[in-house]
Amino acid sequence: MILVTGATGFVGQDLQHALRIRDFAFRAAGRSAQAGCFAVGNIDGGTDWKAALVGIEAVIHLAAANQNVIDGSNSGPAVFRTVNTEGTINLARQAAAYGVKRFIFISTIKVNGERSVRGRPFTPHELPHPTTEYAVSKFEAERALIALSKTTGMEIVIIRPPLVYGRGASGSFRALTQLVRSGIPLPLASIDNRRSMVYVENLTDLIVTAVFHPAAPGQILLAGDDEAVSTPELLRRLAAAMGRPARLIPCPCAVLRILGRAMGKGELVSRLTDWLEVDISHTRRLLDWNPPFDMRNGLKRSL
Repeated sequence: MILVTGATGFVGQDLQHALRIRDFAFRAAGRSAQAGCFAVGNIDGGTDWKAALVGIEAVIHLAAANQNVIDGSNSGPAVFRTVNTEGTINLARQAAAYGVKRFIFISTIKVNGERSVRGRPFTPHELPHPTTEYAVSKFEAERALIALSKTTGMEIVIIRPPLVYGRGASGSFRALTQLVRSGIPLPLASIDNRRSMVYVENLTDLIVTAVFHPAAPGQILLAGDDEAVSTPELLRRLAAAMGRPARLIPCPCAVLRILGRAMGKGELVSRLTDWLEVDISHTRRLLDWNPPFDMRNGLKRSL
């Protein structure tokens, strides 16, 4: 049986569906009791997972604090370490004590860095360069899991996804979708970058593959769709999926950055203009895996 943490979240709900249609036995866990969900309360270094771990052979650890959690509460950045680092280590130690064979940790591509260099996509083999509290908390959890595996023998698989999109996604993808749907002219036509994303059903397919594949243990797997696209191309594809024209006008990136800083939106402009390209060739070769949906279909299914 598989334990899925964060099962009621955006990715967790899709993962439940992916496991269910494959007839895999699983136990869903979340902070509070919902239909068919095992309640564990707040996740931190003291969470008691014992009852949830009975009879479990593999754990998929999705539960995490991300920027959306911070933005929607009075919690400070310390919650990242509490949930993402201490909470993960605590769960993994209890899982190992209960004889769990494999632990799948959903990390983030931000462990590699906030941006990639033009023409040099992120790979799983380069030195990590986390720069935000969120990314550092995930990286520290990764290191602790690898160390725990060496002392307990529990198999560890780390998956680093970029931005995850799909129906019901929040954050940046929802904001972009709303902008395109509004019909407001956007000064983004001059951006020349490449950004990787992953459709939620591609990510959950990879997660399920990693649970059972014999080559997965001990690996860092980068997730992503079959291509990376520029910000204007993404907006055009979103508009096409909605059946409307993309209203993009040219504006030099340097001007966008100046305006962004002046308006206190520098980080948002960086996400729109910077490169963040992911090379998933290692994941493809190792697991003989390919994303089931191309980006065009993923976008259509997201609206």
